[in-house]
Amino acid sequence: MIVRPRPHWVRLLFVRRGSLLRRILSQQLFVFFLACAVVLAHGELFHWKVTLTSAPFSLMGVALAIFLGFRINTSYDRYWEARKLWGHVLVGARNLARQALTLSGDGSSVHARPFVLGLIAFAASMRNELRGRPAADGLGNLLPAEVLARMPAARSAPNLILLWLGAWLRARREAGELTPMLAQHMEASLDRLAETLGGCERIANTPLPFTYSVILHRSCYLYCMLLPFGLVDSIGWMTPLVVAFVSYTFFALEALSDEIEEPFGTMANDLALDAIVAGVDASLREMLGEIPPPPPRPDAEFILT
Repeated sequence: MIVRPRPHWVRLLFVRRGSLLRRILSQQLFVFFLACAVVLAHGELFHWKVTLTSAPFSLMGVALAIFLGFRINTSYDRYWEARKLWGHVLVGARNLARQALTLSGDGSSVHARPFVLGLIAFAASMRNELRGRPAADGLGNLLPAEVLARMPAARSAPNLILLWLGAWLRARREAGELTPMLAQHMEASLDRLAETLGGCERIANTPLPFTYSVILHRSCYLYCMLLPFGLVDSIGWMTPLVVAFVSYTFFALEALSDEIEEPFGTMANDLALDAIVAGVDASLREMLGEIPPPPPRPDAEFILT
């Protein structure tokens, strides 16, 4: 996720980081030089004059803009839903940690510390699963050895951690340290964490239809490649600049929608899952009475992972 102060409006016109220009530079250069070639050839293709006017491009442009807007709205809906689900993880982990610390055992943090660390491990393992990282990455000091040993072979490590957290609640209830009503309430909170995990897995495992992206991709390229023929007779040498500007809008929006369609990835505009997990870790360790580590900061490119 790109995190930076909003620059002055003049500087915003020339900013490179966050503009997606690096990703679409090759497409931009291709369209620009194609427009230059069309101008030099006076709109002729193999000695045949391509008689296009701006009228059909106005109609096609409106339809393409609507189609592209629907595409990016669909991608952003997936992005925003994923962010809300991770917000539920933070709230659910805080609530369970508070209940474990104040309503079970003798009220000391030492008694409930394994459970609270297990909640941190759940958030970290959920991040690992969604990003395709090793299941035990970052879990070394958070779980018992017998649970850690099962992580590498687990198909769903977060579910395994939820199972262990449920077993911890059962042991506390059987020992009389948790009332049955409170244990049931905390089990319901674990159920909501499982629902959140399922929601993230649904987003990660259900991409937008591939044909949808193919149609939009072809339409954008065809429009931008034909546009110089419709403008050359009316604006002449300004054609490459106008085509470059129009194509930048279409190509950048398409590239952005591709990035946020998979919100759990590691591209510049994806969710900062490492920072979110670090926030869960810091919040719960503070509840344990520990000094949390400093929050992660954006790198030199203003990207927070």
